[in-house]
Parts: sequence; C-alpha cells; structure tokens
Amino acid sequence: MPSCYHCTRLLLLLFCLVLIVECRKHKSRKKRWSAPADTHKQGSPLSKKVADGTKTRKVKTDHLLRVDDHDFTMRPAFAGPAVPVGVDVQVESLDSISEVDMDFTMTLYLRHYWKDERLAFPSSTNKSMTFDGRLVKKIWVPDVFFVHSKRSFIHDTTTDNIMLRVFPDGHVLYSLRVTVTAACNMDFSRFPLDSQTCTLELESYAYTDEDLMLYWKSGDESLSTDDRISLSQFLIQKFHTTSRLAFYSSTGWYNRLYINFTLRRHIFFFLLQTYFPATLMVMLSWVSFWIDRRAVPARVSLGITTVLTMSTIITGVNASMPRVSYIKAVDIYLWVSFVFVFLSVLEYAAVNYLTTVRDGKDRKLREKVREQAQAMPCTCGLSHARTMMLDGAYSDADSLAGYTRAPIAGEDASEKQEHMVVHLALDTESTGAKKKGLRGFRIIQNTHAIDTYSRVIFPGAYIFFNLIYWSVYC
Repeated sequence: MPSCYHCTRLLLLLFCLVLIVECRKHKSRKKRWSAPADTHKQGSPLSKKVADGTKTRKVKTDHLLRVDDHDFTMRPAFAGPAVPVGVDVQVESLDSISEVDMDFTMTLYLRHYWKDERLAFPSSTNKSMTFDGRLVKKIWVPDVFFVHSKRSFIHDTTTDNIMLRVFPDGHVLYSLRVTVTAACNMDFSRFPLDSQTCTLELESYAYTDEDLMLYWKSGDESLSTDDRISLSQFLIQKFHTTSRLAFYSSTGWYNRLYINFTLRRHIFFFLLQTYFPATLMVMLSWVSFWIDRRAVPARVSLGITTVLTMSTIITGVNASMPRVSYIKAVDIYLWVSFVFVFLSVLEYAAVNYLTTVRDGKDRKLREKVREQAQAMPCTCGLSHARTMMLDGAYSDADSLAGYTRAPIAGEDASEKQEHMVVHLALDTESTGAKKKGLRGFRIIQNTHAIDTYSRVIFPGAYIFFNLIYWSVYC
C-alpha cells in the first residue's frame, strides 16, 4: 500500500511538469510569430499615421479652445472695430398665414458666421471641430433676435437643434433651427383678390452698429427656400432680402436684416364658398317676378329666404376676417347682392300695394257706373262715345250704342270679373250742364307691368355690376 501511494504522487508530479513545459513552449511560439508583423508595421512609412492633437481623446475641448483662459462675456476685439457677422437663412417651411391675427409662422435654419481669434487652436490637418449646444453657453455668440415676433422657439427633438463649428483660424459657424411667429401688416381692401407682402426682421438686441455689423453673407443668395413649400390659400411668388439701419432714440443705430416674401391669394376657394352662393341667391330672388302676384305666401317666403341666406353668407365671411375699419372687395360684392335681394322683396311689396289700391278703385268705379245707369232714362242718344278700361284688358262685354236698364242690371253678375270694359256715351246736348255731365274717359292700370320690367332691369343691372366689379379688382 505505501508503495502504491508513492507511485501515485510521482505520476501527478510528472503530469504537472509536462503541463508547465508545454505552456512555456506555446508562449515562445506565439512571440516568434508576432514579432515580424510588429517589425513590418514600424518599418512601413505608408502605414504610419500622424497623430492630430485635435482628435486625441486625452485632450479636453475646454483645454484645446482655451475657453477658461478668456472672458467670453465680451465680444471679439472688444473696444476695437465692429465685429462682422454674416447671416444666411434657409427657409424649411412656411407653416401658416392667419388673417385674423395678422401673422405668419415660419420654420428656418438660421446660420451666423464670424471670427473669434480666442477660439483658434493648432491643427496640422486644418480640420474644423463640430460641437452641439452645450459649448454655446461657454462662448460668445451674436444676440440676434426677431423683430415684431410673437412667439419663437428652438427645436429640441431629440436634442437641441444647435450646431457650432469652429475652424483652426478662429472662424465660427453657428447654426440653429427655429420656428418663429411674426406679425405681418396686411391690407384687405382687395380681399380676396389681394396680394400680401410679409417681412421677417433680424437684428442684434444689445450691440449697435459700432460693435456688431450684421450683413447678408452672400447677398440675395443668402436666402434659400425649399421648392416644396406651398400654402393652401396662397401662391408664394418670390423671396428676397434687404438690409438697412434701424434707429432707437434711447440706444442708437442697429443693423437690421429683412426677409421679404410676397403671397398671392388663390381665388377659387372663395368663388366656391362666397361668390357663387351669393350670385345664386340673387338669381333665386328673381324667380318671384314670374310668380303670380296673388300668390302672397310663395313670393313672401321666397324673398325672406333669400334675404336670410345672404345675411348668413355675410356673417360667415366676416367671422374669419379681422375687424378692419375699411371696406373690403368681398364686402362690396356681398352687400350689393344683398341690396338686389332686398329690392326684389320691395318690388313685390309695391306690386301687392298697387294691386290692392286698384281693386279698391275698381269696386268704387263699378258702384258709380251702376248708380249712373240707374239714374239715366231708358234710352239715351249718345253722340260722343268714350271708353273706360280697367286693368288694361277688354272683357267680352259688347260695345253699346245706348244704355238701357236691363243691360246695366245684368252687369251685376260680372262684377267679379278681373277685366271689365264699360262704354259710356253721353249726349252733351241733352244734358243740362257740361260740368255735371258724365264725360267719357279711359283709365289704364296694369300692375303686371312692374313684374315685366323687373324681369329685365334686375338681371341687366346685376350683370352690369359684375362687369365693373371684376374688371376693377382682377
């Protein structure tokens, strides 16, 4: 048993020694294979990479730009000449135009270019460094703001949309993505056949023209737009840039940059929603001229309906417009159309009144003729015959050469006839006094004539108005 125990121990020791020897051989073999590759890398001039101090991880940005060594609360070249700051703008979208609030909303990329020698850094490759918005808070940047802006914000999804690019010689590019809502003074005297020119103004808030010179970097080419920009109600005609000095009595002169754009309104929407309905209501009011004047409910209801519809159209248009103190082009068209509709109602009121007055006169005249017929002798010699017509139409009554009681008494059955002709012949020689004698006369009254003339006058006047209106405003 002791001999077996010792044999086992010897075998384990031998096994361990073999393992140690094999590990050492494997390590020596690995070193022999890796040594030529390292020698080739060190000896090849093409594969040797020049180290750039701006790209090494050990160098911090603050140390490279020496941010802590300078006071960036002051502008570059403080107490020296004005700092030139170039600006260019890329319009991403024109979001909305509001006539009620008289403003517009625009999203744009605003870029500033200037030189700050305090940010210069050594670089063998002359490559720039790009940073996000965190470095902006540590250095000086131009304090450009939007004049007459109501609301504005810098986009922050997914991070603040701010980019800062610094070149080795100290030139800086500062870009940010902004959405701004600014006021636009609009003139609605020709609405909706109008064109509007809106302006977005940029200016330094604190630095006058003696400290900061704001200018368009490339003139008119400093403003670029996306070809896909479009609006539902407007056609964008052109963008252009201008610049001038702005004076404030308390602080002085400032450089101000202008982005001007002209918009022309699409008329087709308003033709469908305003002009066509108003025109149809006016034409509908003319239908009453062809309805019988005795159909009072039909003509009155038609006139009131068209008047109320025109009032609704006018109210709807004014609800979407600012309360301006001058007359708009659409107001002229709608109110003239309203007057035409209202006049058609007044026309029927006049026809109905004249019809009532004429009917009353007819009744009185028939009674008078009956009384005179009863007072006459049975047979009368009539030498002078005259004719009296009522309502401009002859009835079936025969022309009488003489008067008798029987025919006159028979006329009581025809009193309800609308058209009546009475022929009276009086012998002036047989009557005692000429003033007391009944002279022949002719009376013509026709209320149909008003409707007949209205059928021509109303359409003709409205067509004439449309010709003048569209020739002036188009």
